[in-house]
Amino acid sequence: MSGKRVLITGGAGFLGSHLCDRFIKEGYRVVAMDNLITGNMDNIEHLFKLPNFEFYHHDVSKFVHVSGELDYILHFASPASPIDYLKIPIQTLKVGSLGTHNLLGLAKAKGARMLIASTSEVYGDPQVHPQQEDYWGNVNPVGPRGCYDEAKRFQEAMTMAYHMHHGLETRIVRIFNTYGPRMRLDDGRVLPAFLSQALRGEPLSIFGDGSQTRSFCYVDDLVEGIYRLLLSDYHLPVNVGNPSEITIREFAEEICKLTGVELKVDYQPLPKDDPQMRQPDITKAKEVLGWEPKIDRAEGLKRTLEYFKDKIKAPTEQEA
Repeated sequence: MSGKRVLITGGAGFLGSHLCDRFIKEGYRVVAMDNLITGNMDNIEHLFKLPNFEFYHHDVSKFVHVSGELDYILHFASPASPIDYLKIPIQTLKVGSLGTHNLLGLAKAKGARMLIASTSEVYGDPQVHPQQEDYWGNVNPVGPRGCYDEAKRFQEAMTMAYHMHHGLETRIVRIFNTYGPRMRLDDGRVLPAFLSQALRGEPLSIFGDGSQTRSFCYVDDLVEGIYRLLLSDYHLPVNVGNPSEITIREFAEEICKLTGVELKVDYQPLPKDDPQMRQPDITKAKEVLGWEPKIDRAEGLKRTLEYFKDKIKAPTEQEA
């Protein structure tokens, strides 16, 4: 792949930065683009010394220009945590709509293949379990989460329109809960929240009664699935996630056992439209990509814990 050039939007974010690493490792020339609203330059600082890495500080909701050839575009720019997209709902809608349109236009102009990061949130609070790609979802378009869910659903529709009308090479990955190093401590999602709280000796915040389920995929597994999908010949959506399902209450117990603290829970009201079940059906990924997750939750959590330990200073005796 020497000489191939890839644009990764959201390149300074959690997933985007791991993708930058993977494509650099595979011999690509990588252009990362990020407006740094939720991204962090620390995630890609180690790449700036490399001759095959470039960074553009830019908001893809505005016109996007990248000089030179592009072979691939991966669109990962978007707030992905409720704590973020509830603060900036309009920007979230813009990056999924205007941003996607701008990048599809760039892909068309460059003759590039484009992969978009969709999400399990297109299934909403699902009435089908586990979720298969042919399930159309149960989304509240006017609820508080609608800015993210509908931005992603529109993104898929726009991408398919470019594929069907312009013959553009496109790929759609539906990402389920992913975790690993470089997640923000204040991300607001359950895994960084639980780890941060446990390491600080605080009660773990559980919304509702904790019976809702999630399925957590380690970031290295996700990146492998995305890489395979990009290079595949399959243009319809593909779920990429780990089907190992767990309740939030059980997950809190796992985190406390891992960190060696006593389980203390702060129960809070369940947010509106919060999905009660989340588990990917990965039959398609197995069949089309020959992909399934390799890293189990115990191993992935150990790796993530080490990262979080470095980020969280232990309280002093005086503070304790």
